[in-house]
Amino acid sequence: MSILVENVSKIYGKQKALHNVSFEVKPGEIVGFLGPNGAGKSTMMKIITGFLPPTSGKVKVCDIDVQLSPIATKKKIGYLAEHNPLYYDMYVREYLHFICGIFKIKDWRKKVDEIIAQVGLELEQNKKIDALSKGYKQRVGLAQALLHDPEVLILDEPTTGLDVNQLEEIRALVKEIGAKKTVMLSTHIMQEVEAICDRVIIINKGKIVANEKVENMSKLFTENDIFIVHFSGEISKNKLEQIEKVLFATQIKENTYKIEAKKGAKVQAALFKLAEANNLSILSLQNEETKLEDIFKQLTKQAETA
Repeated sequence: MSILVENVSKIYGKQKALHNVSFEVKPGEIVGFLGPNGAGKSTMMKIITGFLPPTSGKVKVCDIDVQLSPIATKKKIGYLAEHNPLYYDMYVREYLHFICGIFKIKDWRKKVDEIIAQVGLELEQNKKIDALSKGYKQRVGLAQALLHDPEVLILDEPTTGLDVNQLEEIRALVKEIGAKKTVMLSTHIMQEVEAICDRVIIINKGKIVANEKVENMSKLFTENDIFIVHFSGEISKNKLEQIEKVLFATQIKENTYKIEAKKGAKVQAALFKLAEANNLSILSLQNEETKLEDIFKQLTKQAETA
């Protein structure tokens, strides 16, 4: 496993930030680590990278125990913290040379040239970091995280504060990097996960409430089935709601309804029968997948009330 977290807890005084958290991240995966503010995302990231010790439990990176061999694990990890800690008075290329010195990278000039090209910093490489836009500062942060060619990349809120164009650029870059490395991406932006992640782990109040492939989330964590049905003519909302296991029917435009039914109810046949009985045809009938954002709200709300 690239990352193995076993029964990790973290306590600050009387506050328990993490409660027996366990999960794995396999080589080559891009995993989204989701949670509301204060859920424990950044704390977990800092423990994985060795910046914080756990109160209990164990973390391994590339089969190396983070607590027992902190230097060895740091060599395996590239880390972009939530608040990108750059030296604003340094020039981009100067800063990357400095990072090469920390990691004792051989042939460092060639390596810096390669990283600058990879993250798209060619036009900005001779500027002071302080003069860069937020998007380019994030690129510098990614560049320093990648310089020593780590096997695992940990990104904590990498797109916070970026505009739409910068978001697209950074997402594309992370996706490209993820083809060769294991990436763990902490975020509270649902579109981020849907755009680039293979799997999602959701944490709330220090506990894991979901750990599943992105494409399976709607199937496993949706309470009801939702259908959009378009009839050839008018039909009453009441008739739709009289179908067994239909919970609600909402007209969303002319002759088109959003039907919410109990999960697995298979109401499609009943809808066709109802249309036929009213001398109508069904022009379209499609299942509407629940968005990840709705599942996230559902899971974190359940955890709060449990």
